Amino acid sequence: MQSEKQVRLERVARVFPYPITTESRRRKLQRFRDLPNLTISLIWFPLITYWLTTYCPIGTRLSIAIDRSQWGRINLFMVSLIWERRAIPLYWSLLPKLGNSNFELQTTSLEQALPLFSEYKVIVLGDCEFCSVDLGNWLKEKGVSFCLRLKKNLCIETEHLVWQRLDELGIVPGTSLYVQGKKVRKTRVSNRI
Repeated sequence: MQSEKQVRLERVARVFPYPITTESRRRKLQRFRDLPNLTISLIWFPLITYWLTTYCPIGTRLSIAIDRSQWGRINLFMVSLIWERRAIPLYWSLLPKLGNSNFELQTTSLEQALPLFSEYKVIVLGDCEFCSVDLGNWLKEKGVSFCLRLKKNLCIETEHLVWQRLDELGIVPGTSLYVQGKKVRKTRVSNRI
């Protein structure tokens, strides 16, 4: 597969070095792929655990990125470990619909990957799609630090009862502002009567 750079079953069957017909090789590969033991948790997670124990001392701060990518009709949700400016996939799932992921899928996917890091300090990174109060509270309950990018039209409490939109703070593309422990909401004025 590495030399072919494609994972189409027919192509892999054609170059697979096994002295039977191509169609028989394809059926054997199909049966191999459908084995119930070939799951992320049984095959991939032990490899990640071994890698972590080899390269990361216990207590190390590690960054976990969550992201969703869409290519045409394929919508993929990924949980990845950021290591030396590279993303190592930890858990992934195909979304049954196009568009953004929801809170349930986000927490289900993170619940699969986070137990691998029980002995490490983890920070979860996400873009605007993942900036929800529910996800933030869920991560806080799990004892996981997080940094989620906010949309520029949201308001933060700069001082007690003083709310300001993020796009009014003078931030231009290419710069960043890290705000910790501030309240966030959609409008400057409270909707309560």
